[in-house]
Amino acid sequence: MPLRLATLLALAVAVQAGGQTPVKPPPGTPVPADFPASGKYWVFFGTYTGKDSKGVYRCELDAVTGKLSAPELAAEVGSPSFLHIAPDGKTLYAVGEAEGKDGGGVYSWKLDPATGKLSDQVSLTSKGAGPCHISTDAKNQFAVVANYGGGSTTLFKLKADGSLDARTGFVQHEGKVFDAKRQGGPHAHCGFFDATGRLVFVNDLGLDRVLIYDLNRDTGDITPHDPAFIKMPDRSGPRHIHIVPGNEVAFVNGEIDMTVHVIKMDVKANKFELVQSLSTLPEGEKVVPAFSTAECRIHPNGQFVYVSNRGHNTIAAFSYDPREMRLKPVGHIRGDIKTPRNFNISPDGKWMLVASQDGGKVGVYEIDAKTGLARETEAAVKVGSPVCVKFLAKP
Repeated sequence: MPLRLATLLALAVAVQAGGQTPVKPPPGTPVPADFPASGKYWVFFGTYTGKDSKGVYRCELDAVTGKLSAPELAAEVGSPSFLHIAPDGKTLYAVGEAEGKDGGGVYSWKLDPATGKLSDQVSLTSKGAGPCHISTDAKNQFAVVANYGGGSTTLFKLKADGSLDARTGFVQHEGKVFDAKRQGGPHAHCGFFDATGRLVFVNDLGLDRVLIYDLNRDTGDITPHDPAFIKMPDRSGPRHIHIVPGNEVAFVNGEIDMTVHVIKMDVKANKFELVQSLSTLPEGEKVVPAFSTAECRIHPNGQFVYVSNRGHNTIAAFSYDPREMRLKPVGHIRGDIKTPRNFNISPDGKWMLVASQDGGKVGVYEIDAKTGLARETEAAVKVGSPVCVKFLAKP
């Protein structure tokens, strides 16, 4: 793959640590450029709270062996279903799906990279019902929240230290749905800023659109871009989007029809084109009502794309050709997986952690760098209703 793309992806997922003697894998083992100096990562888990969970949990992952420490409660908060870590690694954000008078909760904490401890919680509200996703721009000056229940998007301004400051923008989604029974109405599911920090892309599962907004960086408000959206296939139910750091391409998973899509992006020319759609199921296997996709991830080396299949209980793996902008199925990752709502890949590209929402565990899988597939290890840990996984290099 082009060196530029590989470098950008590595920078996007790695939190660099320096000033210490690196802890390296055994002799003869290649050391990734973004291998953590301490040889360890902090891993944070978002959960649905109940009898087996009280909020955000934290583990330590040994980057050499793949072993996880026993989970510890990092922050007690209601159903922090999605997490995000600031680019500098010093702030953790979460959305809480527990409802209040002014939408669900949106939270920030100071994060100590050395200890993994969270402190100084700031709590705001999303205005829209059921916030389910949060991310920040590259400069960490703004955060975007997708409100699933309310079918809306909310913008927040951040303080210089990364903490939440104020709600500055709100847009209620509107439009017709293809399948009223399954899609119901507008349902924002995911929002990301592009590399320029001027555009915000928000997936709406109900409208079958990737909505595009202009961000006014002076006021923090968002307004519809022209074009206002990228049309996705009817009843595909676009759930999550991941944009390559160079802005050349984005990947979207269709929750309802079990698909993954490639979108060619030319921000300078203001052109966005859906160029490929593939099934996330094995060839010949049909979609059944119990199936739905959940998460989409790009491997740090840019050569593989993954989508989690709930109900089918697998992770679909695809190789990616950046020259042709095409995906090719390479197989499915299997194991003791029950409803893989979320998964993530360590910044060095070696470990995949799969959150089994209905299995009450997080499984550890070792990725084969050549094939992109992964084998299950015995390093799983018990976590009540885990639904989000985030990594941070331990200095």
